[in-house]
Amino acid sequence: MKSLKIEINPGQIEDLKSRLLQTRWPDEIEDSSWEYGTNLAYLKELCNYWGNDFSWPEQEKILNQFDHFKTEEEDINLHFIYQKGKGTKNLPILLIHGWPDSFYRFIKLIPLLTDPDENGVAFDVVIPSIPGFGFSDIPKEGGIGPEKIAGLFNKLMKKTLGYNNFAIHGGDWGASIAAQMAMQGDNKIRALHLTNIPPDLFFTANFAEFGEDEMAYLQTADKWQKTEGAYLAVQGTKPQTLAYGLNDSPAGLAGWIIEKFNSWSDNNGHIEHSFTKDELLTNLSVYWFSQTAGSAARIYYETMHQPAIERTVKIDTPTYFAIFPKDCIQIPEAFGRRIFNTKSWKNMDRGGHFPALETPDLLAKDIRDALSGLRS
Repeated sequence: MKSLKIEINPGQIEDLKSRLLQTRWPDEIEDSSWEYGTNLAYLKELCNYWGNDFSWPEQEKILNQFDHFKTEEEDINLHFIYQKGKGTKNLPILLIHGWPDSFYRFIKLIPLLTDPDENGVAFDVVIPSIPGFGFSDIPKEGGIGPEKIAGLFNKLMKKTLGYNNFAIHGGDWGASIAAQMAMQGDNKIRALHLTNIPPDLFFTANFAEFGEDEMAYLQTADKWQKTEGAYLAVQGTKPQTLAYGLNDSPAGLAGWIIEKFNSWSDNNGHIEHSFTKDELLTNLSVYWFSQTAGSAARIYYETMHQPAIERTVKIDTPTYFAIFPKDCIQIPEAFGRRIFNTKSWKNMDRGGHFPALETPDLLAKDIRDALSGLRS
């Protein structure tokens, strides 16, 4: 386990600015807003800011305020933030991101969890970059999906950091990996705190046992796939074809990712009601400088091509759900209770798919309410 400082070469920053300046913009149907995909006017505005006003060195300083490390687990170097709690009673918690975000998803959450409450309770926070994302290694072989990643993260927590027990928070792929960790676990995982039910588990169930809400979700999911699921089809089948454009064009990368931040957030009609330009561009810059847009997309392919789970999964680990109203994944509570040992299911007042960035105070409070009774 070695300490890491994030340092991007100035030449890479200048190359980014040069590419942005030379962007060849497409046309757009007049007054189509975001209906056909990422809005042209907004993307031009964002990329102009990225090339002229955004300061990566400034964001780098913010990132380096936290303690970054790398460690090798099964020939893969994992990047992670490891921030010890400042309380007298600390609980280790693993925070797992998804796509199209990165470890940066949780930056606002760190001080909210590491600072102690009135009872001295705080969290030791561990935030890994999924292999193929951010500053973790890009896998050189296929088959690195949620199940394999779960094994790596279990080793990180138990072997490298030495925790006898810990909790996990996750959303998007983070929820899938957390569930796999619980299935592989040896009772060292004290609790799960999830912002969605992993969709890959939904289809392990026996549909003949479904209630009305669960059957209705099948129709909702089919409609969503036809209107919002193009990225899923591409990344799940031919991610390498997509990678050439995303790795070469920062405007192309921004167009692909920003559309999801717009569609999946509780932004009341404008993306910057949920995120600042600097937040959007720091996440994009992590993808750009690490050249992981293509490798991150492959997690969809690996999941779709792994052997099917031929049983109805039941996860015994105590699980707490915080469901945000504008999230894109709204699997019914009935299914959550069917699969998980669900201790609470809370419908949050506001927020979307990226609550740690959008509504960090709400998320931190719910994590504390759910988990502060546990002890390391």
